[in-house]
Amino acid sequence: MIRFLTCWAGLFLLAGTTFPTQSAALEPRQALVFTETFAEGCDRWEPTDPAAWTLARDGDRVVWGINRRKSNYQPPVRSPHNRALVKDLELTDTVITLEVKSTFDTGPHRDCCIFFNYRDPEHFYYVHLGAKPDPASGQIMIVDGAPRRALTTNTTPVPWDDRWHTVKLERDSDSGRIAVYFDDMQTPLMDVTDHTFTSGRVGIGSFDDMNDFTNVKVFGTLAGASP
Repeated sequence: MIRFLTCWAGLFLLAGTTFPTQSAALEPRQALVFTETFAEGCDRWEPTDPAAWTLARDGDRVVWGINRRKSNYQPPVRSPHNRALVKDLELTDTVITLEVKSTFDTGPHRDCCIFFNYRDPEHFYYVHLGAKPDPASGQIMIVDGAPRRALTTNTTPVPWDDRWHTVKLERDSDSGRIAVYFDDMQTPLMDVTDHTFTSGRVGIGSFDDMNDFTNVKVFGTLAGASP
């Protein structure tokens, strides 16, 4: 894997690269509002700790990844340290699909996080895809002005290894349904219903682990849009 030190360095080397696309079967009925292969850098993202993220290339993929477990960002309440939110995008109904690769084997602590309905640093949902589920790992989580707590009681392990995996997150603001899929796009790994937050930003990251991300697609309804 070739790594670059900033969002823009080395982009000339990436020109002309062909990027793999996710299967059309992943694409939902909602409008596509954002797509990212990182071929043009990562300027459309707002990380909590920019120094903790690196633009790189992994084979045919251009990736943006977390390069350290310990981030300089300290959240106001116990919640993920590594967060990168899409700039200027606030949604109600939300579907996120992406490719992710765990780049450091921490055994049962291996994880990645998907953020959605993100209101501010103390109010948001996230999916914690932890390898070994427990009340603080491998669950759909909520941060509501207090340390994160689980909305689910998932017991199914997340089968992390050194390969690329596909994740899909679905959020329906009317019904309150939240569902997350890992490789199997037909059967959710976990799902729950909650109505606490109905709109907000979206993002990627990890509680305190290391991952590469690419081929991010966001579908949904813009907050404030007419029905």
